[in-house]
Amino acid sequence: MLRYGADRRTIAYLACTAVLTAINWRMGRVHPVLYPVTLFFFFTSAVISHNHNHLGMWRSKTLNLFTSYVIALFYGHPAIAWVPTHNQVHHRLNNRPGDTSRSPKWFEGNHLAAILVYPTLTNIAQTKDIRLFLRDLYKRDRPAFWSAASEYVVFFGTMAFLLVLDWRKTLLFFVIPQQTALFLIQCVNYLQHVETDSESEWNHSRNFVGPVLNGLLFNNGYHTVHHEKPGVHWSLLPALHEQYAHRIDPSLLQRSWPRYFGYTYFVRPFRSGVRPGVAAQERL
Repeated sequence: MLRYGADRRTIAYLACTAVLTAINWRMGRVHPVLYPVTLFFFFTSAVISHNHNHLGMWRSKTLNLFTSYVIALFYGHPAIAWVPTHNQVHHRLNNRPGDTSRSPKWFEGNHLAAILVYPTLTNIAQTKDIRLFLRDLYKRDRPAFWSAASEYVVFFGTMAFLLVLDWRKTLLFFVIPQQTALFLIQCVNYLQHVETDSESEWNHSRNFVGPVLNGLLFNNGYHTVHHEKPGVHWSLLPALHEQYAHRIDPSLLQRSWPRYFGYTYFVRPFRSGVRPGVAAQERL
């Protein structure tokens, strides 16, 4: 029933997230090891939600919808919201004016304050995209609208039930991890596009090509080819990247995201004469 066998890993991640959440709920306290691991797995659910939005894991529409229900509980928002904000706007405009996920926001430069405020401001800006999309869907495709609406009903209904059941545990083991996932996935988008050339055919995205990050996060680092062919399954992105990597500015092929992050936000601000931009990026 799976489109690609590689998504056994996706299912395993979701199962781990569910098991960790159940253990945390049963313990009723923040464990110094399990809780950070849980936060990481909730974040991976955001990546999974993104992938599932572009290409449903299953050949069955019913199974895909049920999977969306499950993912939303960990990601923190129904997966259908990716369609107007990501598929229809971000992939079309690619960080150009009009893209509600355009980076940076409030600031012209790329610095720590800019990335810290970006997720919240972007989530606020994207609510209009979602509202207009649902309104239009109701007018032109009623069955699709009710399917989308069911994702919101199931998500918010489940969250309301959990809050009534035990609001303290729900805040600790669902709401905080969900907000962490929503915040971090927006940070990922920020890093993939800030200080790139949105008008360029091949230099519109930053790629993090290290094996560790891509092994943990479903090849999410190969962002240029994802924009070129968004319907390609995540397991095929490394091979696709190899075909086109020679066309991408080498400064946009970062092997280590921690090193890039550390240099850009904690070293570069104190070095004089270093100008940001595609041509001037430090080749770390």
